[in-house]
Amino acid sequence: MLIVCPHCMAKNRVPDERLQEHPTCGKCKKELLPNHPIALNDQNFDHYVQNTELPIVVDFWAEWCGPCKMMAPQFNQAAQNAPQYRFIKVDTEQAQQISARFNIRSIPTIAVFKQGKEVARQAGAMQASQLLSWLGQVV
Repeated sequence: MLIVCPHCMAKNRVPDERLQEHPTCGKCKKELLPNHPIALNDQNFDHYVQNTELPIVVDFWAEWCGPCKMMAPQFNQAAQNAPQYRFIKVDTEQAQQISARFNIRSIPTIAVFKQGKEVARQAGAMQASQLLSWLGQVV
């Protein structure tokens, strides 16, 4: 399975059976699959999403958004309990090109990507259990 390192953005090939063994990046030696969301921006979003073969769950959010702040700990909890997905946060104020390209009009918005393509979207805050249940239905 191809996985992009969230630290140095190097592409890494990891055998499926070794995903649970906390693989590290061949280039920077840091953890490839952290159990917390990672932040992406206009510069690295496409490279990460198009080159990571695990399903990617993106939280489009903004610092000024009350529901986004309420959902942040729930998104973190979901990331800790679902290693089969990569959890990403995109600050819509900082990543305006990505936000515009995906037509993000309300936040928080959760989008799911597989093989670089958006396959599902849900607007509004969710509890971790609701998010994981929804992911189970759409992925």
